[in-house]
Amino acid sequence: MGRGAQGCCGRASLLSGTSLGRGHPQPEAPPSRPALTGLRAPALGPGGPELRRGLGGQSGADPGSRLPAPCDGVRGPRGAGRSPAEEQRSAVFVILFALITILILYSSNSANEVFHYGSLRGRTRRPVNLKKWSFSSAYFPILGNKTLPSRCNQCVIITSSSHLLGTKLGPEIERAECTIRMNDAPTSGYSADVGNKTTFRVVAHSSVFRVLRKPQEFVNRTPETVFIFWGPPNKMQKPQGSLLRVIQRAGLMFPNMEAYAVSPARMQQFDDLFRGETGKDREKSHSWLSTGWFTMVIAVELCDHVHVYGMVPPDYCSQRPRLQRMPYHYYEPKGPDECVTYIQNEHSRKGNHHRFITEKKVFSSWAQLYGITFSHPSWT
Repeated sequence: MGRGAQGCCGRASLLSGTSLGRGHPQPEAPPSRPALTGLRAPALGPGGPELRRGLGGQSGADPGSRLPAPCDGVRGPRGAGRSPAEEQRSAVFVILFALITILILYSSNSANEVFHYGSLRGRTRRPVNLKKWSFSSAYFPILGNKTLPSRCNQCVIITSSSHLLGTKLGPEIERAECTIRMNDAPTSGYSADVGNKTTFRVVAHSSVFRVLRKPQEFVNRTPETVFIFWGPPNKMQKPQGSLLRVIQRAGLMFPNMEAYAVSPARMQQFDDLFRGETGKDREKSHSWLSTGWFTMVIAVELCDHVHVYGMVPPDYCSQRPRLQRMPYHYYEPKGPDECVTYIQNEHSRKGNHHRFITEKKVFSSWAQLYGITFSHPSWT
């Protein structure tokens, strides 16, 4: 290869025609260097057709494109029988080979990057104490002008886990000062195991309609229930079809219904907390916070002591052998398997997913700090 083509033209083509990082600005050529014209550098974005042609052994340059003359003053010796056009093609091949190698290495590293809590923790300081989070403007009333009750001594969280079936925990749960349930987990037909009392029900934006379609189960059955709805601001407050308006209309039908929504500022705090605990940005890691995450944080805010029924430890699904298949929800016996759901969500890199196992590891780290205990199964 001619040294002039490699040292000047090849390097300038590389700088002017490619971008080696997602989201990085394209480098500008120094103004003192002569502009190069005539050679159209191939687009090398991941999955681009020119890149695929390069992998197939073609130069990637258009057949009819005009090749530039060698850079002024750097014309190097030619090999025997090689034309300037051949030297230029060789330079393009070298550039393509280098860029393809970089892309392959990058893709390989990205493919092996599994969302794993142990390798992501690495925080240098503990986030702000959750019990010191301010309640002002954190939860705003959807119906009326009431203020969210701010304190319970002893709270229990009743998860939706099928581990609660057959436990006969109903009477024990009924005696708790405050009980917290999630989404559309029913008590009707399951009260012997999960009780009926519902002080708070934390509901995701995706479960609003499932809850409001069954007012006899979720509104009238326990009229003392305080609903806390959470969701991205663009879902909760979008101009057309706002979920807040849907909830307000339901409140007109049930005047005793007390409902609050997590404010946009507090939603951002939940995201910041996840990043502080895991070292991973929620959006960049394509993660959705689960209703369990919101429920646990709200419980720590509201309650002096928290007892959680039915939540498995973070290493539960890695234990072998497991005794039997366990439905993800106690009220959906033919629904997906619990561990299959956890593992698929934890390790998936396509789309957005809950990181259930990661969240449980965070909860484990909070147990002693915030007075959280777990049973059925018991763990710390």
